[in-house]
Amino acid sequence: MKYGCIAAKLGHSFSREIHAALADYEYELCEISSEELDGFMTRREFCAINVTIPYKEAVIPYLDEIDEHAKTIGAVNTIVNRDGRLYGYNTDFFGMCSLLDYAGISLHGRKVLILGTGGTSKTAWAVAEALGAKEVYKVSRTAKDGAITYEDAYALHGDAEIILNTTPVGMYPNIYASPIDIDRFPALCGVADAIYNPLRSELIQRAEAKEIPAVGGLYMLVAQAALACEKFIGGKISRETIEQVYRQIHRSKENIVLTGMPGCGKTTTGRELAQKLGWKFIDTDDAILARIGMSIPEYFAAHGEAAFRQVEAQVIAEEIAPLTSAVIATGGGAILRAENVVNLKRNGCIFFLDRPLEQIRPTVSRPLSMDRQALEKRYQERYPIYSSTCDVHIHTSHIRRENVNTILEKVKP
Repeated sequence: MKYGCIAAKLGHSFSREIHAALADYEYELCEISSEELDGFMTRREFCAINVTIPYKEAVIPYLDEIDEHAKTIGAVNTIVNRDGRLYGYNTDFFGMCSLLDYAGISLHGRKVLILGTGGTSKTAWAVAEALGAKEVYKVSRTAKDGAITYEDAYALHGDAEIILNTTPVGMYPNIYASPIDIDRFPALCGVADAIYNPLRSELIQRAEAKEIPAVGGLYMLVAQAALACEKFIGGKISRETIEQVYRQIHRSKENIVLTGMPGCGKTTTGRELAQKLGWKFIDTDDAILARIGMSIPEYFAAHGEAAFRQVEAQVIAEEIAPLTSAVIATGGGAILRAENVVNLKRNGCIFFLDRPLEQIRPTVSRPLSMDRQALEKRYQERYPIYSSTCDVHIHTSHIRRENVNTILEKVKP
């Protein structure tokens, strides 16, 4: 390996795509166990690497020189091999500062809670001090390394204004976990999460639901990778390039979720979108059929709508929400449950395909819109929900290609 990233687990990583967008070198992802770390670092068979959880501190004894900034922080995430000598740097500091600046979250004069005690938490502490935080506390499950417990955070620091999550809690595949209950912090005015997969972690979504400024870790990942790239091969990467690459990666990962009435063209539009993008196409009704083993009208007749909605919610939570780089056509009633909307937005942008009612035909394959009267009733009930839950409202034409091109233009980075 010449260039790459080492970690215990990297199935969630976007780093290969980011480095490919930043520079022209082959970047590999290398999962190594703690038992393998010594041999890997001793052999030094690489030009330059990034280091992530859980090795940002463990690699330090193998380094010949450490940048003063990284030494002060006590964590290294970038190592460059120069003629057999290993030089360590911390580009996460730049990445986290860039993330907070991008999100407009100010730490100056505020009480900050840093969740976690690993290498990234040390970076977060240095960032909080550099940006003028009034008080800073590390929070962990056990009071170690100067940290307070979560119970102490709730009991003694309910006036905390900023939360920075540096733990892996909520990271793919465990996307429904949150490291802390933000309802216990009424003064909260900013949340940043180093997690970038999912794009919107459970913590971030809970903050957004309370209209608290919140940001996930993808911009940090791109910014720190840009500085690491400079260390790898020299040169300077501009902020404009960082933002361009961020938009490119975000666009390449964020699902396109299509909502709208039955018969509005979600499936046909979705299939063509997926083909043009080279993405997978998922129809939630097809996923439900595979699970229930019968047609949807048959299931409605046997078990009723409430049971169907429960299965639909399970499919969305378990099979759909964790996906990235997918085009997803939802059933007409998927947005009736708020939990479905939250889960679809975890990694997705919702497009409401708004086709005029007079252009939609009833069909016997759809139990709740089998005739014109039922279709019109569903339309009146659901239209406000489609409108309020979407990120982008598309007034569709009857020409599929026009709908596809409109959506592609909207998601252009």
